[in-house]
Amino acid sequence: MSPSSSDSNAAPSVPLSRPENPQNANKPPVWAIDSVAPTSQPIPTARCSRHVRPDGVCCKELKGDERTLIDPDVIRDVVIGLSDGLTVPFALTAGLSSLGESRLVVLGGVAELIAGAISMGIGGFLASQAERDHYRFLRDTTAARVVRSCDGEMEREVAEVLAPIGVDERTCRAVARCLREVEVPNSSSNPITTHDLESNDSLRWSKEVGLTPFLLKFGAGLEEVPTSRLYVSAFTIGMGYLIGGIIPLIPYFFIPRAHVALLYSAIVTGIVLLVFGAVKAHITGAGVGTGGYVWGAFSTLCVGGVAAAAAFGIVKALEGGA
Repeated sequence: MSPSSSDSNAAPSVPLSRPENPQNANKPPVWAIDSVAPTSQPIPTARCSRHVRPDGVCCKELKGDERTLIDPDVIRDVVIGLSDGLTVPFALTAGLSSLGESRLVVLGGVAELIAGAISMGIGGFLASQAERDHYRFLRDTTAARVVRSCDGEMEREVAEVLAPIGVDERTCRAVARCLREVEVPNSSSNPITTHDLESNDSLRWSKEVGLTPFLLKFGAGLEEVPTSRLYVSAFTIGMGYLIGGIIPLIPYFFIPRAHVALLYSAIVTGIVLLVFGAVKAHITGAGVGTGGYVWGAFSTLCVGGVAAAAAFGIVKALEGGA
């Protein structure tokens, strides 16, 4: 059979009539040829209180006390090192100055300064190490308690942390369940056995998420102490002591008479103590207004002055008794 005969025997095509609806002409196509990316809706002006404030100032433009504070741990180490360095060597040199020779004061002061800086640095290292070991012990015991405790006990501990700040009981239970599921998945359906506690296989807690870090951070107020913190603390305290302690010794290098050098040392150390106290009040946030800076400066000066006066008086008393 030829192709022409097959085409003639095929069913004829019948054109379908399309209803003429005038409303269809106004409808947009399903896929527009010239599509335009949707634009973001403008933020309602009523959400910003700028339009209802009498001065017309946005809250983002209002500036307060936005000083940048240094890490409190670093500030603590700097304060410990500098305050001891400015106080202890100055008190020692004040006591040795009663001997009359600046050479003896310099020898004794330098020896104490080096020994004190090393001792203070080692003390800072050991203190940070003890803090880290204490946290790790509490972390292990808390993680084991979370695993073996029931949901009700964990909800009670979470409520003890969140309820005093205004969180309701229902939210406390939800937070406890969520954190417990992150740390110990399927704890309600699969009870924890003694073998699991001994092998520690079921403990899937992290250092930053879960119920254990929540209880430690917000309940006990403890955080992980990194290993680098140990060396930073040792270096900060030791260098602070060394820098602070060299200041009272400077006049003794140039003035042979110890009594005269003591006068200049007291003046220089007093000025440095005043400046250090004011700077400490600023970087710690204690300096609110002029009174805060004045109190920080004079309180630091009083501590150093009392220590120096006590050392000088004791040496004088011992010398008189001998």
